[in-house]
Amino acid sequence: MNATDILHSLLGAGRETEIVEFKEARTKYDFDKLGEYYSALANEANLRGKDRAWFIIGVADDGTVVGTEYGLAPGILDKVKNDLSQSLSPRQAFREIHEIQMEGKRVLLFEITAAPRGVPLAWRGHYYGRRGSSIGALDLEKFEAIRGQAVYADWSQESCEGASLDDLDPEALLKARTQYEIKNPRLSEELRTWDDAEFLRKAGLLIKEKLTRAAIVLLGRKEAERLLSPSVATISWILKGARGTEEDYQHFGPPWILNSEEAFWKIRNIRFRHMPDGSLFPLEIDKYDAWVVREALHNAIAHQDYSLCSRIALVEFPDRIVISNAGSFIPASVESVIERDAPESRYRNDHLCKAMVSLNMIDTIGSGIKKMFRIQRDRLFPLPDYHIGDKQVAVSILGHILDPHYVQQLTRISDLPLGDVILLDKVQKGIRIEKDDAKRLKSMGLIEGSYPRVHISSSVATISNQKARYLHNRGLDVEHYFHLVQEHIRHFGSITRKEADELLLPKLPDILDDHQKQSKIHNILTSMVRQNLIENRGSRRYSRYHFAQNSHS
Repeated sequence: MNATDILHSLLGAGRETEIVEFKEARTKYDFDKLGEYYSALANEANLRGKDRAWFIIGVADDGTVVGTEYGLAPGILDKVKNDLSQSLSPRQAFREIHEIQMEGKRVLLFEITAAPRGVPLAWRGHYYGRRGSSIGALDLEKFEAIRGQAVYADWSQESCEGASLDDLDPEALLKARTQYEIKNPRLSEELRTWDDAEFLRKAGLLIKEKLTRAAIVLLGRKEAERLLSPSVATISWILKGARGTEEDYQHFGPPWILNSEEAFWKIRNIRFRHMPDGSLFPLEIDKYDAWVVREALHNAIAHQDYSLCSRIALVEFPDRIVISNAGSFIPASVESVIERDAPESRYRNDHLCKAMVSLNMIDTIGSGIKKMFRIQRDRLFPLPDYHIGDKQVAVSILGHILDPHYVQQLTRISDLPLGDVILLDKVQKGIRIEKDDAKRLKSMGLIEGSYPRVHISSSVATISNQKARYLHNRGLDVEHYFHLVQEHIRHFGSITRKEADELLLPKLPDILDDHQKQSKIHNILTSMVRQNLIENRGSRRYSRYHFAQNSHS
């Protein structure tokens, strides 16, 4: 159907709709308003399962053709098309601008591409929608409806066009068979009778005689990554020095059933000794638990949003590793995954997840993260830290031990659920927890302090041999600080604010930040002046405190 026939069809409807807008605009039209309409019409086309919408200049609201002189100057329509794309997010431009004659009058048909699946279209940072023929902000229900499309569109299940069995790595296929047999020992005899195609069908990687994208990601030859374009299937190992500088790197493409292991072996997983509580003999232990790291890396592969065309990162720091993948975190929270003993109702790459389970690459769906936390707890290491953003999920795995007495005695004596151990682990790391969680832990006598500056309570400190740390977090009595200042003046005749900082800062609680410590010192000196213990004989800017003349110090 040509543009003239399309216009006849749209005019035949006799009215504007959510995906059709008429404008007279005989000579000019506001550029910013045009962008708003583009966003609204593109989003509405997406929601209605249409591949395009129409913005028509030269037609009145009632469908009467009035004609327009808008965009007559040479090159002006191309400029509008280019300039408008600069402020659309994601960047998009009119599919075409059709210039036709209708009833002897010039009419412009702006052909608008529907917003991409799962991605609402914004104009200058704002999302627009339609209610009938009216334009306004895209309401939350519609916004979430578009965003939700990305969740249900399983990228990994789609056929990989142009791929054949020759694009699979023979060594990867052999590894896949071995792992499938380990996972399904009852099928060992039958497995030996399957050819490659039958095996791939059973593993869910060959559907309707076509290889899936999951098959290429897991088993494809290195060169087969091009078949996934524009998506990317790359794990980047990056080594960072003590100052955060990049010291080394290497990229790993398919087949990930082999190369994810190669990426893991790049990590410098040294062994070191520590003395468990109650033991006379040192225990040798790896810096990182191999199962935990592999599970985290394979989770990143399973849950990567490949439509974002981003790499999976495995960054090694001196004291930790950070594994990150593109895409949002679909469960409500990490805590909800830990508490629930059932799989999620949906996954971004459900097909890929199931294939990785069948090939023994990830634990039973839904239990892997919980097992990671349990292993770290049993090793007396810090628990994994998840950092969740709109378009990225990262997990940090620390390579050093917290005070073994704390975790060991606390879990043994208190018999706390894993969820509470996770909360206390955050308190140890200085990570803020929710107010309700803090209130509950405080009622149990596990933490103290005023929210959000909470710390391990005295009862826990007694159990876990952390009395010194508890006292340092709580701070000393204010009279002790008074005494320190007075002793300094007694020996040196006076004390400046700078000298007071040098004297008191090391004595203040670690729970306070630098600004709070400075305020604390100011309050100590001010309180001493008000109690007539000291007086400032310097200026307000350059304070120098002496004993007050009628002080008995």
